Amino acid sequence: MNYKGVEYILTPVAPGVWKWQFQIGDKVVSGKTEARLNLLAIRRVQLRIDRELKKAARDE
Repeated sequence: MNYKGVEYILTPVAPGVWKWQFQIGDKVVSGKTEARLNLLAIRRVQLRIDRELKKAARDE
């Protein structure tokens, strides 16, 4: 999937548990989130991408 030019992967691990991963520049960020609905899991990953993009812009 793509959000603001950042490709990310979201896969179900168990019922209500999702594994996600994305890369910004050379930095790979990954983790897990708990959400019953896939749309909620997607939104959480997008919020994390927003945070990482903001942090990357500050560091430049």
